[in-house]
Amino acid sequence: MAKPEEKVPFTAKLKQLGQVFAFTAKQDRWFLPLVAGAILVPLAVTFVVCVLWSWLALPIGVLLTLLAVLVVLNLRAGAAMTSAAEGQPGAAASVVETMRGDWRVKPAVSSTTQFDMVHLVLGRPGVVLLGEGDPQRVRALISQEKRRLGKVVGSAPIYDYVVGTGEDALSLRKLRSTLLRLPRTLAAREVNALDARLKALTARPQMPRGAVPKNMRPPRGAFRGQRGR
Repeated sequence: MAKPEEKVPFTAKLKQLGQVFAFTAKQDRWFLPLVAGAILVPLAVTFVVCVLWSWLALPIGVLLTLLAVLVVLNLRAGAAMTSAAEGQPGAAASVVETMRGDWRVKPAVSSTTQFDMVHLVLGRPGVVLLGEGDPQRVRALISQEKRRLGKVVGSAPIYDYVVGTGEDALSLRKLRSTLLRLPRTLAAREVNALDARLKALTARPQMPRGAVPKNMRPPRGAFRGQRGR
């Protein structure tokens, strides 16, 4: 039997909300002015309504003010987190994992020792390959992954993007909107069937390609003591 989800205490939720608020305010210089506007405008309208009609509108105005602040926080926090994650390995996979909808992410299905990687994303539009790292090496990884996936995807569309800050790269900030604009060509049952085939294909992880960086190599003579055992 599946274990019931543990309820998060209200105080923990408030603490988490405060952390998100502080993080967004630090990353986004427009956040606090927008929050101030989200507070002042509804309260000003509520005050006018209360003076002209009835003070019974005050609770509604307070609720609308809180709603406006939460909307601003939701919009600006997502942008701030994306901006902070830009340039970090695995950022593209993290962005897709937070998207609403049926997006199934398999991070780093192919990689190199220089931290170039390709993430596999499956959704209603089909299969999406997201590459991060050096554009030349990433494109080679994507081409290799396309050939490997061609054995199981059948007629499902395959899209590929190099995510980064280069001239021909897709910026991390536009990744979410780009994926949401893709046409939904697969039914839910087709996504499930394709997911099962992809899991069987990617069950055995691939070793990173390329020479091991010097800072990751074991010291000289580290295995000498094991000889003759």
